[in-house]
Amino acid sequence: MVSKHQLISIELDLHYITKPSSLSENAPLLIMCHGYGSDENDLFSFASELPDELFIISLRAPHRLQPFGNAWYAINFDADQGKWSDDEQAKESRDKIAEFIDYACSKYPVNSNNVTLLGFSQGTILSYAVALTFPEKVNNIIALSGYINPNIIPDDVATKNYTNLHFYCSHGSADQVIPVEWARKAPQFLEALSIDYTYSEFPVGHGVAPQNFYEFKTWLINHLTN
Repeated sequence: MVSKHQLISIELDLHYITKPSSLSENAPLLIMCHGYGSDENDLFSFASELPDELFIISLRAPHRLQPFGNAWYAINFDADQGKWSDDEQAKESRDKIAEFIDYACSKYPVNSNNVTLLGFSQGTILSYAVALTFPEKVNNIIALSGYINPNIIPDDVATKNYTNLHFYCSHGSADQVIPVEWARKAPQFLEALSIDYTYSEFPVGHGVAPQNFYEFKTWLINHLTN
């Protein structure tokens, strides 16, 4: 069994750390995707407070930043376009995460029909994209402090089957990094596709308040048995 202290690298250019499940087989799988400028240790701090039956994997984004941190895709700043995202890099990372789900389900004693993505900020944007592009690979999505980027999801979303998906979405009403107005578009988008979701706001900035953590933890526990 892999130790949670061991950093693992695979051919998908992804590094990750794990917290094994208390179950010896068929464990629910939780994959964490951190935000821009962070690493695999960030969201992993939640792991000890989450249900023991979860097999938890925290990924490190593939693009190294200087002087430290990592990103799923570049965010650039220039005079002409202001702040803009590299959507092609984002699509590449979206597909790497989707491939990693298959890899994890083949390598570890987990239930491929009980997969949760937990993202923060840029990791949330990618989690939305993975679920909406590859709905057959995931069941639950915890989307913290992010938004849906329509440029990195398929044009034919209206034709896909999303009946197995459940979203928990939350955002800080005082978020200074990603405006809350961007996050507020998600409920309308998900509702139009008849996707089950919960949306909450908390009086914080770009972060996860304690009450936010306990709410999504309760939501996750309730959805692990669905």
